[in-house]
This record gives sequence, C-alpha cells and structure tokens, in this order.
Amino acid sequence: MKITFIRLNMFEHISSDAMKPLLFGIIKSLTPEEFDIDFIDERAEKLPEQIDSDIIAFSVETYTAKRAYILAKKYKTDKNIIVMGGFHPTVLPEEVLQYADTVIVGDAEDTWEPFLRDCQKGRPKARYVSGETCKLTALIEDKSIYKHKYYGIGVYQISRGCKFNCDFCSIKTMYKQVRRKTTEDVVKELTQAKEKIIFFVDDNLFYDRQSAMELFRAMAPLKKKWACQISMDVAQDDELLAEMKKAGCFLVLLGFESLNPQSLTTMKKSANKAAGDYDEVIQRIYRHKMLIYGTFVFGYDNDDKGVFDETFAFAVRNHLAVTNFNPLIPMPGTPVYDRMEQEGRLLYKKWWLSDQYRYGETAYRPKHMTPEELRDGCLRIRTRFYSPGCILKRFFANPIHLLPWNFVVFLLVNVISAKEIHAKQGQMLGGILNETDVD
Repeated sequence: MKITFIRLNMFEHISSDAMKPLLFGIIKSLTPEEFDIDFIDERAEKLPEQIDSDIIAFSVETYTAKRAYILAKKYKTDKNIIVMGGFHPTVLPEEVLQYADTVIVGDAEDTWEPFLRDCQKGRPKARYVSGETCKLTALIEDKSIYKHKYYGIGVYQISRGCKFNCDFCSIKTMYKQVRRKTTEDVVKELTQAKEKIIFFVDDNLFYDRQSAMELFRAMAPLKKKWACQISMDVAQDDELLAEMKKAGCFLVLLGFESLNPQSLTTMKKSANKAAGDYDEVIQRIYRHKMLIYGTFVFGYDNDDKGVFDETFAFAVRNHLAVTNFNPLIPMPGTPVYDRMEQEGRLLYKKWWLSDQYRYGETAYRPKHMTPEELRDGCLRIRTRFYSPGCILKRFFANPIHLLPWNFVVFLLVNVISAKEIHAKQGQMLGGILNETDVD
C-alpha cells in the first residue's frame, strides 16, 4: 500500500518561514517497511492535482482545517482512505469525520500501526484514540522523508505538554500531562544530529530547575547553537540563564502576552505576574547575551485602543529582536472559546470554516474596541515594528545584536517576518468551503 503524508499550509502559499515538520519523520519511522511513503510539505511545494495513494494522511491544525477539508474532497476516491490527525481532530473529531474516513485523536505513535494493519485488512475504524502513554524516549526520527533543507535548522523535541494552563492556549486540550525525554536520550539524539543549529519545539523547555540544570550542563559540550520557548520563571533565574548560554542558547521565545496585570490574571499567566517588572526580566536575559522573541495577545476584556501603542513602545524600548502582536483568537477547546460562545460574542459559528473570515482578523466582539479596531491595531504595530527604520533602530540600540552570530539571526528573522506579514494578512483560510456542509 502507498501512503502520502501532507503537511498543510493555511492557504496556497510557499512560505519563507517553514521549519522542518518533526512529526512526519517520527511517523515514518513507525511505518512498517512494506508501505511505500511519499511526503508533501505544502509550505515548501505545490500540491499535485491528483494523488494516487491508498492512504492520504493530513496533520491538521485549526488554521489548516478548512484547507484539509477542501483537499480531502478533491483527493477522495472510492479506493483510498483519508485519515486526519493532530490538534484539531483531537478537539473536534465529529467535525473532522464529515471529511475524513478516519480520525486519530491525540498522538499517533501508539495508534498509527494499528490503523495501518486495519487498512491492510480493509477495515479501518472511524476513530483511534491515543492513550498518551508512549514514552518519548522510544521515538526515532527518520529524516529520509524530508525533501527540503529548511534553512539547515534541526527541529527537536524534549517534552510534550505544559505545566501551565493558560486561558487562551490549546496545549491542554491535546495533552493532559507532561511527558519528557531523559537527559541521556536528548544528548544521544543531539550528538547524532548533523545540524549545528537547533530549534526546540517544546511548548515550554523548562519543567523544573533541577532537570533543566542537568540538561543544559550535559548539552554544553555538544557545541550546538539553539533556540527555545521558556516561561517567565526561567527568565528570573540568573544561574539558569548562564547555564543556558553556556549550552549554546542564542534566542528565547518568551510569552509576555500583556502589560496589564488584570489581563494576565484572566489569562492565568501566574508566572508572568510573579515575574514583576518586565524591563528587569529583559535586561537579565540580555546580560547573558541572548536574543528575545516576544509574543503578545491583544483583545482581552481589559484592553482598549491604547494597548497597541503602549505595547509597541515597550517592545521598541526594550529592543526585542522579534515579536508577534496577535489578536486574541478563541481556539476551540480552550476556556476563552467556551466563554466567548456562552456570552454570544463569537462573530462566526466556526471562524476556521468561514468563507468570510480572513487571516489576521478578529473572530469575536471585544469589550472596549470594535473588531476592526483590534484587527487594524495589531496590523499597524506589526507593520511598524518590521519597517526598515524600526528594524535598524532596534538593531543598533542593543549591543548584543552586533555580536557575529546574533547579527545574522536578527537580520534574517526580521526580513522573513516582514515578508510573511504582508503575504498572510487578509488571506482566506484554505479556500472556498460550503459552510452548509458543516454543523
């Protein structure tokens, strides 16, 4: 039997910021040898008009759900099996089953082979549910599946899940617990890695101080350069930051989310509130010569129109290397989505399926501004932040940006971010979908 894996894009577009999709290398390693495998990354190449495979497998996020349904209709025949897995099918399996023959709920590592064996028998089930018991140390990535170089950046994962439960975040809808690899297994994996630059895709690389110190000290001799996402509690610990730097960390993604303490309370960002003064946190990270990628969410009920200029000024004053200024998007399965639905504030029954919704727009009614003001405010400061003048101002204002490696990273990520903002803003997700097909 032949399998075609498809990594979807939000719409038909070749992305300049695509990173290696780790999932597919893992799934390939779990696929029995008698299966013939093809992999298509829609972010890096165009999809064919027809796919002649026995099984077509989509990994589906909420932003790519409509694209998955449109392509499922296009590629479905009487002889093939359409299977979908990922975050969105885990949260909304009944919706997904209107377009797929089979849905995989949760991780696929413990359900993929049973699904394939059932396909060989001609009797695949409609639903396979992960027990979330697969040990990450047992997973091996088969890199032969990838056709593209993805900037030569290696993508690795140490843990799944997050110890926090933020109001807007979808992680807890996918993972009920945190599972982690041992330090020994991480070191072994990275030792075998050919890439010199690593991005850890963990939702939060930091679990506890003891394990983090052990990991960073073990990684230091490997001489890798790496970036990761951390929580605010790490950013308060000078000793931990020093060990991260020694281990090769050059950039940390930090979720500031809001400058408003009331919004942080609603978001359940306890670590952020405990951190106190953000400016001090930033300077502590800079003392260890690491770049900062800051993320912010706008549109919580304490936000008004003044929040955009205030946050922009904060980001520029602190010379952040990269930012995401995002309108709050109620993701299905999250507390914020349930709250907006109960309050009747959603602008679309299902924004991810709407033929009216566009990327970067608002999907609900904010309290202290219009949906259009939220959309335009985010776009305005995104555009300003990545304007040539602002890029140069931030670059020269911070001495760590002038360091040889940081210099390259800063310029590359700013150019790519500016390009992708203009390419994505206002685009329809997926294409045209007849909404009457979906309840």
